[in-house]
Amino acid sequence: MTTSPLILVVEDEPHLAAGIAENLETEGYLVETIANGREALGRILEVDYDLVLLDVMLPELDGLAICEEAREQGRDMPVLFLSAKDSVDDRIQGLAVGGDDYLPKPFHLQELLLRVRAILRRRRWYEVMPFGDSVIRFGDNEFDLRTFEGRSWHGGQQTLTQKEAMILKALAERAGEVVSREEILDRVWGYDLYPSSRTIDNFIVRLRKRFEPNPQEPCYFHTVRGVGYRFTPQGVEE
Repeated sequence: MTTSPLILVVEDEPHLAAGIAENLETEGYLVETIANGREALGRILEVDYDLVLLDVMLPELDGLAICEEAREQGRDMPVLFLSAKDSVDDRIQGLAVGGDDYLPKPFHLQELLLRVRAILRRRRWYEVMPFGDSVIRFGDNEFDLRTFEGRSWHGGQQTLTQKEAMILKALAERAGEVVSREEILDRVWGYDLYPSSRTIDNFIVRLRKRFEPNPQEPCYFHTVRGVGYRFTPQGVEE
């Protein structure tokens, strides 16, 4: 029997929190609500939630600080920010601290539910291992998708962020094929509101620095100009 996803709603406006919780429960989700930022952080560090809906402006501790601390403590649950702040800078800041999505207030509850479903679908995709187990091996590198820990060619230990690991998985499950930037954006983020395709390029640079003997002449993470990237586990110089 499949357990319904457990969602934490962190929102200090009582009527909005109640409305969100009621709609989520109608969809079959299990829901907890918390109105205080510091209390929410404590619960996030204790409980394995499938998703956290996190208001940015909260008493005692704001949502950005909560997410940043949770990521530093190794919590990898998806986070959907809810905020009256709607500038591009605000959204980028939400992503920078580890958020998965950012929904400006006021919003339609139907849009919220669609985003919740999309985030949980991406989460389920990540949990399906591409090679029958969770370890990706390429050259003298290896990386465990479940623990976010790996070892690079020179023996150094590597810890990836959730997004770095998701991009590696998206490439690895299509090894040898060209994967477009748009496909990666859709698979890892699900929305093209932000980030831009340039974001993918920056993530690839970081993966090369971690796993390529010579990042300037990569043999695993190849650029296909104007299209995207190709991952070659056996190692082939461009």
